[in-house]
Amino acid sequence: MNLNILRPLIEILPEVREPDITPKLKKRLIWTGVALTTFLVLGIIRPIGAAIAEQGEFLESLQLITASELGTLATLGIGPIVMASIILQLLIGADIINMDMSDPSQKSLFQGTQKLLAIVFCFFEAGVYVISGFIPATGGGLTSAILILQLAVGGIMIIYLDEVVSKYGIGSGVGLFIVAGVSSTIMWRLFSWATIPGTGEFIGLIPQIMRGTIMGNIPTEAIFPIIFTAVVFLIAVYVQTMKVEIPLTSSRMRGRGTKYPLKFMYLSVIPVIFVAALFANIQLWGIAMDRMGMPILGEFHDNQPVSGVAYYLQAPHGALGTPADIRATAQDPRTIFQILFYTGGMILGAIVFGKFWAKMSNMTSEDVADQLKGIGLHVPGFRRDKRVIKRVLDRYIPPLITISAAAVAILAVLADLTGAVGTGMGILLLVGILYQIYESLASEEAFRDIPGIDPSKLPT
Repeated sequence: MNLNILRPLIEILPEVREPDITPKLKKRLIWTGVALTTFLVLGIIRPIGAAIAEQGEFLESLQLITASELGTLATLGIGPIVMASIILQLLIGADIINMDMSDPSQKSLFQGTQKLLAIVFCFFEAGVYVISGFIPATGGGLTSAILILQLAVGGIMIIYLDEVVSKYGIGSGVGLFIVAGVSSTIMWRLFSWATIPGTGEFIGLIPQIMRGTIMGNIPTEAIFPIIFTAVVFLIAVYVQTMKVEIPLTSSRMRGRGTKYPLKFMYLSVIPVIFVAALFANIQLWGIAMDRMGMPILGEFHDNQPVSGVAYYLQAPHGALGTPADIRATAQDPRTIFQILFYTGGMILGAIVFGKFWAKMSNMTSEDVADQLKGIGLHVPGFRRDKRVIKRVLDRYIPPLITISAAAVAILAVLADLTGAVGTGMGILLLVGILYQIYESLASEEAFRDIPGIDPSKLPT
């Protein structure tokens, strides 16, 4: 398949222009703040013609993964961006599309195709939400069409906000929006004093424990999630700090030495984002198809899968959360098989997407060697040859791509099984993205004093 046929369409799409000079940190912080504020505003504006719909556990989980706020202009979140990237990765991996990501022209074509496909997905997913009843319209066909258009426009705005952050801000818009959503969810689940209608029970786990302490009956179902959340959070932080430092020398400062860090979590949480988004979309499409009388992906009850592929690809949240949950799971072969199937799918999917992501984001040994040589860095004691750098990097990067992707998937699954607050995926995304932003800023600071090197262009 030749993507050049799409070039005329891509060229007419609005684009956020690359800055001629990398903005200073203060300006990048301002741009990041403006984009985040705009995103949050989209998340509180209810579109015209939208009725209030009840949200189930699956929809709450979907919001964490896609950084969305259902029933608002931010209903789609980053879903279209991620799905467009997933589809293109699969097509490239299957050799249906042949692209050389080291060629600037080919890379630009890929990015433009991804944007175009994401915009198409904005309209497609908006239609699915409205037609399937997730975001029901208050009127007939015209009201539904207007509602679909509003949701799609909100999704397109998020696409361009992501582009603004990527080129003028810190990190990526996708990561920034996920962090905002996960942080608010965790804080709400831990500290909210609001009560559940009909039961009077506090939503927040801390208020539940305080009430239980006063009444002499501390609820274990509130204590264990907090403990597991803290444990998963600490493990995620520790794993993020693990790294191997490769000594390098700058040819532009008379052999001045520095160290290039290769993190154990080399790919961060990106592969798991792709897998989680893919599984979430399978659930979403499964519900829509089930409501249309075609339960191809499984049958659903109250928006929860009860059979089929959708059931086995759903995170078994809290299956090992308490001793009582462990005993119940051990006596239920169907749940055990679901855990094994979901775990295997997460690990395999993370490894596959990790290899694709490394190629497309220029994170292979050859890509990193090119980047380091291009900014005047080489291995001390050896001649200034890219092949030497690549030979050194080959010892670490290929194994890291596989191991780091699998490790993140395993940690995410364990957190889900233990019922950690914000889900395992949410905690990993929060820690991973924040640490990635910190590492990026620290890397820039470490190389800032070396003449001729633009710190923002360093491989990360």
